[in-house]
Order: sequence, then structure tokens, then C-alpha cells
Amino acid sequence: MWLSTLTAALFTAFAWTAKAAEEGEVRSIAPYLDSDMQSRWFDFGGDTIVRTDSYIRLTSDRPSQSGWLFSRVPLTATNWEVEVEFKVSGKNQLYGDGFAMWITRQRATPGDVFGHADNFEGLGIFVDTYKNNRPGVVFPYVMAMSGDGQTSYDKNTDGRPNELAGCSARGIRHATVPTKLRLTYFYDKQLKLELQYKAEGEWQECFNLANPPTIPSVAYLGFSAETGELSDNHDIISVRSKNLYQSPGTSGSKSSTSGKGRGSYTKPYQPDKGGSWTWFFTKIILVILVAGAAYVGFTAYRTRQKSHRF
Repeated sequence: MWLSTLTAALFTAFAWTAKAAEEGEVRSIAPYLDSDMQSRWFDFGGDTIVRTDSYIRLTSDRPSQSGWLFSRVPLTATNWEVEVEFKVSGKNQLYGDGFAMWITRQRATPGDVFGHADNFEGLGIFVDTYKNNRPGVVFPYVMAMSGDGQTSYDKNTDGRPNELAGCSARGIRHATVPTKLRLTYFYDKQLKLELQYKAEGEWQECFNLANPPTIPSVAYLGFSAETGELSDNHDIISVRSKNLYQSPGTSGSKSSTSGKGRGSYTKPYQPDKGGSWTWFFTKIILVILVAGAAYVGFTAYRTRQKSHRF
């Protein structure tokens, strides 16, 4: 009885975990909150507002706001892909400042870099909508910065001194189609950012790096935004992440690109759904079942030994 109950519980847990592993390590899709008004995957704070049927609003279209959203579960895989639907909108002709996506060792640490702490360790992707001092660059501008825990983001020049790669994205604010970003990372092989904002299903390659910086092996996925004298609504609509098991592949076609970091189009990556996650958890279950059977056998043997003494 004890063994059958344990087996059923283990297989139930295995099925849920394997499904979560296939679908993604982290996800946030409407209604965002569970029945107890909490999120299984994320914490949020600052001026963030959750509309359970619509969006997670990091900042509203008001001056001097700052909000954040950070995963509770770290990204620990070597290779992964994160896809985010977001929306930047507002009523004013002048607007700012922008929002950021973080994959950093620091978690839920408010600060003055798009609402997150400076001197971060990991990767920051900045969707910067207000131009401070970047001559010759069209805004909104999307850029990446690799942080070593000691280097500061230079607000006065919109991060130019430490820019890893980036691209202009005119039209990403108030776009007529759902705006999305897709970040793909293969350790020591590729870091690619794609954007959707011109036409639904059409991805613009922002940059594609063949020698990416190393991202911490345990890093948290997060989002933050801030407004100053100028403001905007910065909304997160959905977040999906998944582990990748296939090496990057390339095709002969080219994507539409702008800005720095241009490169050849890379095929969308699909995880090997019959791969290592399922086998890993299968081995765990087998070990536990063998241990349980050994325990039951030892208990029965000890009971028989005691009965022979009387």
C-alpha cells in the first residue's frame, strides 16, 4: 500500500515536472495570478500593477514611476530561449524612459537603471525610448550590455560605452501589431535578439553574436521600467522560456535588420522533447522505486527474523 501510494505520487510529480520542463522554465500568461492572488513564477514590486486579464504594468503613464517583475525560479540551463510580448504606449508626444529585460545574478533589486540596480552581473536588454546623448542613432533603441558586477551603466550616453550590440527600432512604441522580443542563448556559441513590431509573424534580427559573453550559470529573469519627467505605460503581456538542446543552425535566407550586430538568419530552435529532461527524471524515479522496494524487503526480512525468535 505504502509503495503503491508513493509510486502514484512520484509519477504525478514526474508528469507535471516533465511538462513544465518541455514548456519552459519560466512563464507568465494571463491571468498571471493564482486563486490566492499570488504568482507561481514571479514576484513584483514598486509601482507595478497587475491587471489579471490584460497585462502586468511596470509603470503607468505618470512621472517618476519605477516597477519590477522577477522570476522566482532561476534559469539554470546552458542553452535557452525567452520570448516576451510587451507593449509601450502613452498619451504624450514626448515620452520615456523605457524598460529592460534582465538575466542577472541579482534578483528583484530596485535601482536607477530602468528601475533595476546598477553594477549588475549578467545580461541587460534595454528598450530605450528617450534619447539622452547618442548622435546619429534613431530612437527607440534596443541594446544589450554585459555586466560584470562592477561596471556601471552610463545613463548620460544611453549606455554607449559598454554596449554589447544593439539596433534602432522605430515604430516599436504604439505598434499596430503585438510587439515581441525573442532572445536565444547558446553557451559560447550564440546570443541572438529578434524583434516583432512591423508585421505579425515577421521577426527583425536586432543582433546575432557568435561569441557571446558568459551569463551566470544561475541567473534570474526579470523586467523593470522607469519614468522621469516624461512617462509611458510599460506593459508585459506574456513571458515564455524554454531550454534548448540542439545546436544553432543557419539557413541561406537573410532577415530584415537594422543597426549593429547584423548577421545571417538563424532557424527557430525547437527543444528535443524526448531528450534529457525526461530521461533525467525517469532515472530519479527508478532510483527512488528501487530504494523503496529495498526498504520494504528489508522490513519484511526483519519482521520474519523477529518472529523466528519466539
